[in-house]
Amino acid sequence: MFKALFAHINKFVDLSDAEQEILASLLKSFSIKKKAFVLEQGQVCRANYFVVKGCLRLYFIDIKGVEQTTQFGIENWWITDLTSFLFQNSSEFFIQAAENTEVIAIEQHDYDKMFAKLPKMEKYFRLILQKNHQASQRRIMFLYSFTAEERYRHFNGLFPEFVQRIPQYMLASYLGFTPEFLSKIRAKK
Repeated sequence: MFKALFAHINKFVDLSDAEQEILASLLKSFSIKKKAFVLEQGQVCRANYFVVKGCLRLYFIDIKGVEQTTQFGIENWWITDLTSFLFQNSSEFFIQAAENTEVIAIEQHDYDKMFAKLPKMEKYFRLILQKNHQASQRRIMFLYSFTAEERYRHFNGLFPEFVQRIPQYMLASYLGFTPEFLSKIRAKK
């Protein structure tokens, strides 16, 4: 199961077989059933999750009681509540499986061990966080610059298979509008 992760890591840094063995000793793999949570609001996020297969989503509940999806984690993506994970404080988010999902986790208490034993992993995670930050900035820009329909068309153009995979209410939440509005956009085809 670690092959997918090692292949992803090796796109950014080269890990030897010995280094991969060290990393494997710090990882845990498990399956999460659709709709199950790996993190609930108020808990401390104990791991960073690499999605091997399936989809996780990070969301919060706004002041109106509506779920607001801020991130999806699909195959070969990492997902966590980074603030809670790094500082070990209570999370304001939920991480839930949108599909049956297989993940590889690095737990917080092993994070520094990993960096001490495998300095290349600091570069890897720095590059991953840079890509994540860039994607977040672009998403915020799109939320303010594009109409709702333009956001949907743009996202659908980038990830057409993904749009078909996830429930409509989750996609609508991520794109910043209601499921009813998404239905109207899709009906225009």
